Amino acid sequence: MQKLVSKDGVFLRQQLTPYLFLLPALIVLALTVFWPALQAFYLSFTRFEYDLTQTPQWAGFSNLERLWADPVFWQTLRNTVLYLVCVVPILVIAPLGLAILVNQKLRGIRWFRVAFYTPVVISMVVAGIAWRWLYADNGLLNQFLKALGMAEGIPWLTSPRFALFSVMAVTIWKGLGYYMVIYLAGLQSIPADLYEAAAIDGSDGIKKHWDITVPLMQPYLFLVAVISSISATKVFEEIYIMTQGGPRNSSKTIVYYLYEQAFQDLEMSYACTIGLVLFLIILSLSLVRLWIGGQESAVS
Repeated sequence: MQKLVSKDGVFLRQQLTPYLFLLPALIVLALTVFWPALQAFYLSFTRFEYDLTQTPQWAGFSNLERLWADPVFWQTLRNTVLYLVCVVPILVIAPLGLAILVNQKLRGIRWFRVAFYTPVVISMVVAGIAWRWLYADNGLLNQFLKALGMAEGIPWLTSPRFALFSVMAVTIWKGLGYYMVIYLAGLQSIPADLYEAAAIDGSDGIKKHWDITVPLMQPYLFLVAVISSISATKVFEEIYIMTQGGPRNSSKTIVYYLYEQAFQDLEMSYACTIGLVLFLIILSLSLVRLWIGGQESAVS
């Protein structure tokens, strides 16, 4: 291959080599991610329903107007925000406490780490079916409540009051171990000398974690907050397996509503419009994370 030399004498081949290694991955991403995303953006401004063989007809902002007047969409948006508000704080705080517990130098502590991480490796399909059995009218949870003296069990998945929160419990159960491992990696990077010095200064017990652990773990806390927020916004499997959005749309989120419109009602253009709104929500969460990261860098 002929060596191409730039004006400053640096071989262009050397400059282009890293991009040549990236080219196969970029092609795959372009075909599987970027191009479908552009197509979905275009379809959100067209009328493309029912007959998948038809040519999309330009519809302008009619899908956005329909979305604005759609009460089901606003209900799914409220459910998604509620999911976000209830699940994320628990998944940010509780795994840190678990990580602190399993970071102790005790005999057999690795077995506790494995026990807490086990739900992460269990398939969501298996976990959803198992929890659906637990939540059944004659399931283990209601049998336990009846043994405590409650005359009737709680309609965990069949009541609009409890369905969404019952699904949230499964998301939290599945996510605790995953985020615990992230925190555990951060905790093991903190020098033990800091805790020893804090103990000399009178900061011991829980106070040492407030004085040392929490400030040093802030990058991990923000990382977990963003990851769990995006995951909570995109929740789908739990709802599909356990409630399918019911009863009366009480547990239906944006992603499930998008799936319903696209693959059950075959209203592809409207589903793409819902996906556009979801993209803007996730983009906003990512920009908040980048802004917080920039503020931290400026302070340090």
